[in-house]
Amino acid sequence: MRLTRQRLNRTLLRRQHLLERVDATPEETARHLVGLQAQETLPPYLSLHARLTSFDPYDVTRALEERTLVRLLTMRGTIHLLTPEDALELRPWTQPVIDRGQRNHPEPVPQFSRALVQTPPRGTWKGRGGVVYAPIEDWLDSALRDPDVPGIVECYLRAFGPASAADVTTWSGVTRLGPVLAAMDLERHEDEAGKVLYDVADAPLEDEDAPAPVRLLGTYDNLWLSHAARDRVTEPARRARWMGANGGVAMTIFVDGWLEGLWRAVDDRVEVVELFRDLTAPERADLDDEVARVEELLAR
Repeated sequence: MRLTRQRLNRTLLRRQHLLERVDATPEETARHLVGLQAQETLPPYLSLHARLTSFDPYDVTRALEERTLVRLLTMRGTIHLLTPEDALELRPWTQPVIDRGQRNHPEPVPQFSRALVQTPPRGTWKGRGGVVYAPIEDWLDSALRDPDVPGIVECYLRAFGPASAADVTTWSGVTRLGPVLAAMDLERHEDEAGKVLYDVADAPLEDEDAPAPVRLLGTYDNLWLSHAARDRVTEPARRARWMGANGGVAMTIFVDGWLEGLWRAVDDRVEVVELFRDLTAPERADLDDEVARVEELLAR
């Protein structure tokens, strides 16, 4: 099937729980999304808040303290918020990526070691304290696992598909995945340029005219970091306005499914830095509602 860019956009938003919020726990959501990008403390909380009908940020704190969620270097050599099951499997799979990152540093970096988690209070809601590491096998009282690569790819497709082997590499940092996807029993689609996109057979394909509400996300979210062109929800010119010399310059505003503005948190309030286009009256009302909802979270 030939899929338009707009339909791929809406399908990604559906699978990411960003067309409609869902009733799920942080652990269930982290499992579905194969981890939440957590290089900074606030973005995973914003990611969950944007996707869940009911979200208490202290549930994440409790999960970190009770070890039902962990912070660990995995995909792309960045910190992710993961379930223990995913952490124990993804760390060995992504270790070559992490080893490459270590070789780029003249001095040893603790989090590149096999395989240290960041322990609380790091990553807790408004928690304070420096980074403290513990060996993952001790912290979780469980051994690292041999990765089921086709199983990992299937989980990725359920959250980010349809996608190419290059997309899976962009998401994970792991290379040489073409033969893996080719050998799996997957459906095949094409994008507008004729590129083959793989997908699991029972995953939903969303209508391209499905409404997409306003969402406020963090500086980083795997929503737009997990495809080779990184254009499922962004335009190159918009991304250029978000990207600074050392990474993203502000948090992100999505309108009608696309990156359309930047914001920052100032004294537990949402400050809109800029909008990339004029919003319609309904879009502006939707933005006001979402700003109020995020400010309620920030004030917790």
